[in-house]
Amino acid sequence: MEPRHAVARPKPPAARLFLGILAATLVLAPLGGCHRDKPVVITGPPHTTTPAPGKPTTGETPVSDQPAGPPRPTKPPKAEERVKVDDWQYKPDETGDATGRPLPLAGVATTFLNQAAAAPAPMMRAESIGFSTGGAKDVGNFRENLRDGYLPIPTDIAYEGLFYDYFFDTGGSRPCRKLFCPSYVAAISPDPFSASRDLYLTVGLNSGLDAATFHRKHLNLVLVLDISGSMSSPFDRYYYDRFGRRMETTKEESARPKIRLATEAMIGLISHLSDADRLGIVLFSDSAFIAKPMRSVAELDREKLAAHLRALRATNGTNLEAGMNQATRLLQRYDDADREQYENRIVFLTDAQPNMGETRESGLVGLARADAERQNHTTFIGIGVDFNTALVSEITRIRGANYYAVHSAADFAKRLDEEFEFMVTPLVFDLSLVLETNGYDILKVYGSPEANEATGEIMHVRTLFPSKVEHGETRGGVILLKLRRRSAEGQLQLRASWEDRSGRRDRETSSIAIPTGFGVYPTTGIRKAILLSRYADVLINWLTDERRQPKPTTRIVPIISEQNGIPCPGPWPHLGEWERQSMRLTVSPEYRPILASFRNHFRQEARAIGDRALEKELDLLDYLVTFERRGDSR
Repeated sequence: MEPRHAVARPKPPAARLFLGILAATLVLAPLGGCHRDKPVVITGPPHTTTPAPGKPTTGETPVSDQPAGPPRPTKPPKAEERVKVDDWQYKPDETGDATGRPLPLAGVATTFLNQAAAAPAPMMRAESIGFSTGGAKDVGNFRENLRDGYLPIPTDIAYEGLFYDYFFDTGGSRPCRKLFCPSYVAAISPDPFSASRDLYLTVGLNSGLDAATFHRKHLNLVLVLDISGSMSSPFDRYYYDRFGRRMETTKEESARPKIRLATEAMIGLISHLSDADRLGIVLFSDSAFIAKPMRSVAELDREKLAAHLRALRATNGTNLEAGMNQATRLLQRYDDADREQYENRIVFLTDAQPNMGETRESGLVGLARADAERQNHTTFIGIGVDFNTALVSEITRIRGANYYAVHSAADFAKRLDEEFEFMVTPLVFDLSLVLETNGYDILKVYGSPEANEATGEIMHVRTLFPSKVEHGETRGGVILLKLRRRSAEGQLQLRASWEDRSGRRDRETSSIAIPTGFGVYPTTGIRKAILLSRYADVLINWLTDERRQPKPTTRIVPIISEQNGIPCPGPWPHLGEWERQSMRLTVSPEYRPILASFRNHFRQEARAIGDRALEKELDLLDYLVTFERRGDSR
């Protein structure tokens, strides 16, 4: 008997002749016409390579050690020839605790919103490109709370989020031929209550970027999904009451759980990724789990991934810090990626209702700040009316950060189509504006998340993102400064400096004449910005006064008056824990005439500005003025 591993004997001549003819036939067969339309597709396990020594491997799929860069301009393989990988590694056990076992697909729908192809969804192109600030990108949470009969918290109406709902004439009178070109417009405007003459200055956020050729960089993206118990509550109901106790909900109220909306939003995000991007997914509740290791999107089995996401259920507590920790670990391998080619970003989808872990500087905020220093930036996507804007507004003051609110899967999908590339592409950092003329102070900054950090002579903005320009106006394209004048000097000297994403600094000095008359507006942009800032001031002062009532029967003394005018809102009291308070909507009798008076002023100004989009704010003021006469619909 021959040994098992003996070398095979040579084939006889006839056999060698037969094998040679067979081999020639197999080589030449694809060249003939009969096989052209039936290529042989070879499938097998996904190809991986051993990671370089010293590289972190936990939670990652080994990838090639070739330097990061754009894909080579070669023809991509046909979809049927790509090896698609299902690397999902999260499965909850029967008690809801997580394990590392793969999640079975039996019985799970696998529709992927018709996005199974590898090509990303196209972005709707703007006429040209300007800039807007980081931080909030809407005030949807504020509007949703009012609609559903709740009293919002003051941080729900972020000035930069309100500005981003509108387009502004930035006052840029000269062509911009570089990355960023600030422009300035000044006006004196009478306060609608006290008639005091307030001096304002807009900083226009202009760019010389070409919209036709603008493209985002490739992404190393980690999506972090909140699967905690609060995500099981309906989108339009609070999960926590005033002091963090869970509120019971009826069976009918659970028809639209937040986690369903969050997973659809996540699937929509994934549909905008290209083959050159990399994707990893982290899930968190009271602890965090790497559900999908980092891998090239070209290898992604989108259909199965969508099924895994739709099968998730919400359970246990909320530890945002744990989620951030795991996301940071996934991105560590790409800390040294070529930043001219790749952007590293963590996107949280959450209601931001943490009841575990540390959220302040030593925990969540500190982690996000440390990530930003390594150029790993953060986006928060808020889910539900109880989305904690107080917490997230703290985090998104960090360099490169922003946040959005999801109101419906359809609306969010439309938004992604319009601005996904802008959402993940911070371009200008550390913008500062110094008033070099003595006798002028900055009282308040509107339209920037860093507004409270302004000192008497300096404004600071950490991040500018690309923004759409339509009909010569830029979406969210201004920052408004309220100034105090202490001298008769008629010229204001301004020095602006900023940094691009490669760390190169730029600066310029400008001079602007201070107007002598009042009620004259050089552009509709500054008039609209003043109107919206006063609108937000009125509403924030109202919310603060309503929430300071010790009892519902206590008479309110409004801070807004003919003597005070519309003061800049001060700090408001909030809970020791991060869960936001739920309060039924109420409009005190003392505030109804104030809101009615401002509504009349707003209507007059909106007519002069000529922007029909402002009508939604008039509708909201009408709703509040008449609310008590209708009674609480809930």
